[in-house]
Amino acid sequence: MSQSPDPGQIIVDLAFGFILSGALATAAKLRIADKLEAGPKPVADLAKEAGVDAQSLNRVLRLLAMFNVFKEEGGKYQLTPAADLLRTPLPHTLHHAALMVTQDIFWKPVGELDEVVRSGENGMIPHFGAPFFDYLEKNKEAGAIFHRGMSSLSDLENAPIAQAYDWGGVNTIVDVAGGHGGLLIEALKCAPKAKGILYDVAHVLKDARVNEEAGRWSCVEGNFFKSVPPGADVYMLKRIIHDWKDDDCVTILSNIRKVMSPGARILVCDCVIPPGNDPHGGKVLDVLMMSALPGFERTQDEFAALFDRAGLKLSRVIHTPALLSITEAVAK
Repeated sequence: MSQSPDPGQIIVDLAFGFILSGALATAAKLRIADKLEAGPKPVADLAKEAGVDAQSLNRVLRLLAMFNVFKEEGGKYQLTPAADLLRTPLPHTLHHAALMVTQDIFWKPVGELDEVVRSGENGMIPHFGAPFFDYLEKNKEAGAIFHRGMSSLSDLENAPIAQAYDWGGVNTIVDVAGGHGGLLIEALKCAPKAKGILYDVAHVLKDARVNEEAGRWSCVEGNFFKSVPPGADVYMLKRIIHDWKDDDCVTILSNIRKVMSPGARILVCDCVIPPGNDPHGGKVLDVLMMSALPGFERTQDEFAALFDRAGLKLSRVIHTPALLSITEAVAK
């Protein structure tokens, strides 16, 4: 029989959680995983390559090794399966995801979460002087880190999400605010007769992965608060609806509802928060959203109410192997 965690240790571990984020961010920024591709190395060699203090680097790597991110053996550090995912040459590296989640647009508002809870407003304007996406558009470096990170994070989940859906009879897919096109590419692999449209703003589309599934999809620039491309069979919104308050979401969904073909579907790919106290990654993400953005993760009932306001109805929820579920809506 497994022993329950000590209550006091639970509190202490949670309180120290930010230190782990800092250590992971440091390893990613210094590209330690890349430096271990050829095999184990002493920390002195790693520090020399990275241009940092050897003793300080050892203390960071020793902490990460507690969580199986790197391993020390025989006086040398080596990659572990988790650390290997930080290597930048990997097609599906999590290097950029680690940098995105640990950048200051997230940790500063979370650092004063009590103010967010007190005011009911996220911390972007107090800390950065602009709403989240406005700030990313103005701050090119932060925007690049975010969009690369989202693409990196999405690479883990795009295929499982696409493979969980039945694409039979689908001829046209619009990926609304689809970033660099990762989910659209995986959907097209599952729907070999379909064509796709990646719909997003210009500064995001410039990095679209146009060479993958080339000739089967095109990029269209636009703003989903104003319009979306008409006439598709499926409209996908992955990690989009959770960014916005209900009124904004109704605007986005209503714009799609206006131009849907008969029988078309909307696939909202977001967390669906389950009832009860069981662990679910969406509950962590929900507090992050509350801290930096206007949106939140929703329950199935909250999705149903949102769709109803936009002239849609919830048809089904498909749980996938990834954290996100596919919440399907159709016209009333």
